Amino acid sequence: MPIKTARPPQTDSHAATAVLQVAERLFAMDPEWVVFFREVLGVEGIVRRTFSDPEALMRFECSPQYARIREMLDGLRSRQNDQQAQREAQRVVTVRMPKSLHETLKSEAEQMKVSVNTLCISKLMKLLDEQEHRELAGGRTETPAS
Repeated sequence: MPIKTARPPQTDSHAATAVLQVAERLFAMDPEWVVFFREVLGVEGIVRRTFSDPEALMRFECSPQYARIREMLDGLRSRQNDQQAQREAQRVVTVRMPKSLHETLKSEAEQMKVSVNTLCISKLMKLLDEQEHRELAGGRTETPAS
């Protein structure tokens, strides 16, 4: 009886190509790099929705499609860093948080191969977008008392 050897699993090339096409359409709109990151590579972006299994995600991250997405992100970041000197200055905010929350954010950022700063900005922008959508839909947003 012949011995079957396990072949390494292959990335679903159709899914990888579809994800790349979505990223290319968004890239063509010249969005802020953080918007591109959130929509494509963010926690709830197209990549994580398409490749929800950790092994599938890891295989995708080794694909040429993923490499191209990273090139697009790097291009947006460098272009916008050049433009940033002409735009509004950045501000620094220090946030004190429990060690366990920091470790969770740090772990998630490492897994996504981004900085904690980038991850936090992405999460904050997502919350602001959700709030804006609720307001546009006629919903009420409640703000905690200061």
